[in-house]
Formats: sequence, structure tokens, C-alpha cells
Amino acid sequence: MKRVLLGMSGGVDSSAAVILLQNMGYEVVGLTFKFIEDFDPTDAVKVANKLSIEHHVEDYQKEFKKEVIDRFLNDYKNGLTPNPCVICNKLCKFKFLFDNMKKYNCDYVATGHYAKIDNGKLYRSKDLLKDQSYFLYSIPKDMVDKIIFPLEGLSKDKVRELAGENGLENANKKDSFDVCFIKGSFNDYISEHATQESGDVVDIDTGKVIGKHKGLMYYTIGQRRGLDIGGTADRMFVVGKDTEKNILYICIGDDNDYLVSDSCILKDINFLTEDKIDKCTAKFRYRSMDVPVEVEYLDNNELLVKYKDGIKRVTPGQACVFYREDQCLGGGIIKEVRKNNEKLWYL
Repeated sequence: MKRVLLGMSGGVDSSAAVILLQNMGYEVVGLTFKFIEDFDPTDAVKVANKLSIEHHVEDYQKEFKKEVIDRFLNDYKNGLTPNPCVICNKLCKFKFLFDNMKKYNCDYVATGHYAKIDNGKLYRSKDLLKDQSYFLYSIPKDMVDKIIFPLEGLSKDKVRELAGENGLENANKKDSFDVCFIKGSFNDYISEHATQESGDVVDIDTGKVIGKHKGLMYYTIGQRRGLDIGGTADRMFVVGKDTEKNILYICIGDDNDYLVSDSCILKDINFLTEDKIDKCTAKFRYRSMDVPVEVEYLDNNELLVKYKDGIKRVTPGQACVFYREDQCLGGGIIKEVRKNNEKLWYL
């Protein structure tokens, strides 16, 4: 019987994955990562005991802090808007699963992600509302054929139903949509872990200082709610940051194109296909729609991605992920945003 090392968080998705893998004929070994100090593995332990599987807890707090938390904070300090789940999947979650695969004498690894792997290729989940392939593009290509995503084809309701039918206490456990290592509000976390200085808020159209910001890390490109920067009662959007001068740029009003770009440069590229990509579709945020793009290859493992119709809020630090219909081809991190062949200076 083939053995599968399953990453178990204690949530309903990875718990239901145990049942599905057992039904597929695998012997399941559960592995729970302790990434932060106050994480409690009790729910995962209960599931493992209920379903009679071997289970282990491994402490990776030091590695997680270095690769995810410190990188997250450093990116924000540099005016970026990072996606910690993408980094975690690449440098922590799947890496540690594969590091432990031989240790626990397993043949495959598995997680409770909603995605599909077929013949060594990554595809979107059948349930597009839950599809998580966007966060998985950074997995090294040589790992893919050893990964199983047993939840493929199931809706969240079916997953909860399966867990309930098998007597799992966490069948109705609430999903977590927040960054896993931030307890409480984002602003409180930033205040505790990073020093931020107040600076000028500048109207990008007039160049005039109209207020004060409380620290650039508290603002994201396109943000219009909760700005609390004073100076005007009109509707305002964040359009850029100057980290060297500590300036937050805003635009007043609704009708503007400061957030529209027509190309961007990607770094840290990872491909999940041997095919050379020149035309495909891309997602620039997890919940964004696919848009047609053209890809040009640059030096230093970077790409120029063109989207002629223009897109709003393409943001440095976020991931751009490529698709051909439902197949995920790979992607990279947005390094620079451009318009008319020039870098947008305020980004």
C-alpha cells in the first residue's frame, strides 16, 4: 500500500482529505507544522485519532519566521504588497512536506488545497469559487508529479458533509481568510512589529500636500476606505508610494487612470511547463478575472508581460499567474508596473 504524507492544519479541508485518501487506497500519515508560537495542534490530533492514522507535529517556527514573516514585513517596508501564502507554499509548506516524505517512508505528499494535478500538470479546481491554483504556481515543477490534491472536484459544502458523516468535530469549523500569523488587526500587527514614520500625503494631480499619513505600510494601492488622512472630504484613492521620501500619493475623485497599466515586469519566475509561453491568460490577484497577455523574455530570469487593454491595480509584490484554459503554467512576482513603455514613477 502506498503511503501519503498529508499536511494537516486541523481545518476541515485537510481533515476531509484523510478520508478521501483512505478511500483511494492510500495509507495516510498526517503531518502538522508548528509555524507560530501560539498554534494549537489539538484539532489535527483529534482527527488523526478519530480516523486512526499515524500523525506527527514538526516545529518550523524559526524557518517560517525567516522565510515568510520577515520577508512579509521587509516587503511592506519597501512599499510592496506581498502575498505570504505564495511564499509559504514555495519555501515552507511543500518544501517541508517533501523534506519529511522520506523520513516517514512515504511515496507522495498531499494537502487540502482546491486544485487538480493530472499527469504532472497543475490545473484549476472544478469549483472555481474555491480554486487555489493561483497560490500554488510557485511549487517547483519537479515536485508536482508527487503531489495529490484529493479535494479536486468537491465543493466546500460536500467537504463539510463528508467530514460530518465521518464524525469529525471540525466539520463546521470556520474557514480562516486572514494571514495565519497575524492575530487581531493588521494595523495592530504592523505597529507591534515594524517602526513606521508619519509623512506627507500628496495629491498626485496638483502636487500639493493635503494631509499626513501614519506610515506607508498601512496603505495599499487602490485603497479608498479607512485612509484617515484628513485634508479633504472628497473621495480619495491611494495611487502610489515613495518609500525614500516617505510620501503617500493619492488621487481625488472617481474618474482617473492612475491605477491603469498596460505592462509589468515579473521576477522570481517559476514555470510548471516545458512549453515556452508567448501568449496566454493571466491573473494579477487571486479574485481577479483572467486577461489575455503577451510574454517577452528578459535577462536575469525576468519577464515583460503586456496586456494591451489596460488593467487597474496591478501592484508590485503581488503574483502574476499564467493559465492556458484551466492549466496553470506558472508565474512570478510583480517587480515593476509600466504604462506606454515607461515605469509608473509613483509605484
